[in-house]
Parts: sequence; C-alpha cells; structure tokens
Amino acid sequence: MEPDRDSFTSLEPGGDNAIAVTLGILGDEWNLWILRHAVEGAKRYGDWMREGAISNSVLSSRLGALTDKGLFDRVQYAHRPDRYEYVLTRRGADIWTVLLTMWAWEQTWAPPATPPLPRMRHMGCGEFFSPATTCGECGAGVEAHDVVAELGPSGAWPRSVPASITRRRSAGAKQPSQVIPHTMELIGDRWSAAILGALFLGARRFGEFSERTSAPPTMVADRLARFVRLGAIDTEPNPDRPDWVSYRLTPKGVAFFPVVVFMITWGQRWFRAPEGPALIFTHRGTGHEFRPRLACDRCGEELTASAVSIEPVAD
Repeated sequence: MEPDRDSFTSLEPGGDNAIAVTLGILGDEWNLWILRHAVEGAKRYGDWMREGAISNSVLSSRLGALTDKGLFDRVQYAHRPDRYEYVLTRRGADIWTVLLTMWAWEQTWAPPATPPLPRMRHMGCGEFFSPATTCGECGAGVEAHDVVAELGPSGAWPRSVPASITRRRSAGAKQPSQVIPHTMELIGDRWSAAILGALFLGARRFGEFSERTSAPPTMVADRLARFVRLGAIDTEPNPDRPDWVSYRLTPKGVAFFPVVVFMITWGQRWFRAPEGPALIFTHRGTGHEFRPRLACDRCGEELTASAVSIEPVAD
C-alpha cells in the first residue's frame, strides 16, 4: 500500500514492529549515505553520483526502496517528463536528528575518518557544536541512566529483529564515503542491532542474549566479541559462575544511547503497530513520557533542521 507521506504507516498486526522496520531502513550504509546527501540538498541521480562511488544499480534500488517506505517522493522534472527527482518527504527529512547523533558519536568515539566527517554549525549562535539530548517535556539534559525503557505492546523480540539487513559488503566492494563505519558495526546487521538493543534493556549474560534475540549461539558469541573489540562493551566475572562472564556497556557504548533513542523515536513516529508502541520511554524521576529533543551544547537552544549547517572540514 502506498504510504501516506504526511502521516504514519500502519503496520500489520503481529508483524514487524517499528524497531524492525527502522533497523531495516537505517541499518544500511548506502541508505544512510543517500539520506545524508539528501538532507544536504541532493535530489537527482547526478547529485548522488557526483558525491561518491555508488553504482547506478545500487542507487536505483535504494532510492526505490526508500521511496516505497515513504522517505522520498518521486517527482517528474518540470521540463523533462522522462526524468525524476527524489524529494525528501516530512518522514525523510525527519531523519536529520538520527544523522546528527550518529555523526556526533563517531566524531567523539571512532578513530579519525578519511576524509573527516563534516562539522555541524548552529546558525543560531554561529558556533560549531555537538548535539545534546534533552527531554522534550521538561527541557532537562538527559543521559542513558535518566531514561527507563520498557517493552510495549508490540515489543516482542521476534517482532523487533528485521528479517534481514543488506548483507555486509566484501572487503573489495565499493563502500560509501564519509559515512559512519563504527556505527555500522553496532547496527549494520540484524543480530548486532538486536544484541545492542538487549544490552540497553539490561541483558548481561550470554544466555539472556540468546533467549531475547533468538540468535544462534555462534552469532551471539561473534557479535559480543566484535563489540568488545570496538570497546563498546567490557566483560567481567559472573559472581554466580566464575567460569562465565557478564557483559556491560562501556562509556563508549553508553554514549551510543542518543543514536538508539532517536532511531526508535523516529521509527515509532512514522511506523505504528496496531497493538501499540514497541518501546516505551519514561524520564526517570519525573514519571512522564520521554520524548527526546536535541539542543546546541554551546548556547542551549533547541535545534531545528533549518538551524543546522553541515560543513566539510577544510583540507
């Protein structure tokens, strides 16, 4: 069914929830690369082709899929009825908060990128900034420990894991330039994304990851080892079984919280299961629903998409 570009998409009862749909869209490097340049003004095939080594087939398939999901409108050129532009819808433009939090996390926690990620300038105060996560209800600054996340009516684990995310590319394959390789290690395949979600919801033991995600034990072991190598989680002795270990998020892993919460908030705004949300966020200590906002860490003003300028780093 054609999605309503100005409203949300109703999901099938008992099917994939908003988390699974969101990970299917945003857990793909080329989708993020296309959206990143669309936010900066790309609309035509040539606009994207000039930005990197994307092939016609990849660009065509990703634009088609993103249009099907309601992030783009396919619009005929006024003077060339055989050509089309891809214009961000409200749904697609709303992705800017997710991109900003990803860039901010990569700039702080990932090794230096080549070429470097662009800088973000707040037009309100004129300063380069890093986005700060705040509560939309009370305006307070928020960190991961300030928010309680609970499974909602559609939050069953089998419904939260996408059927697939685009296969990880081979070492020699073309890859997007100036995207977010560290972020993709955390959310770029279905099992990584599921295990990361389990970590933020309190899973600590190997068996909990297998049980909650239904991932094969070999997959759980591989993804946990990858997260340890990235420095996103640490191991510590299990007090009940000295021969086992428990897993906990490191400061680097905890700092990924804004990416997670803005991705899920975006997904639950635009893709809604009839049973209700998959996750419910509550601001700890206040009891009200947590709706995240972004603020400039320099002046404290709430950010809007039009007030953020993305500027490349000079050579």
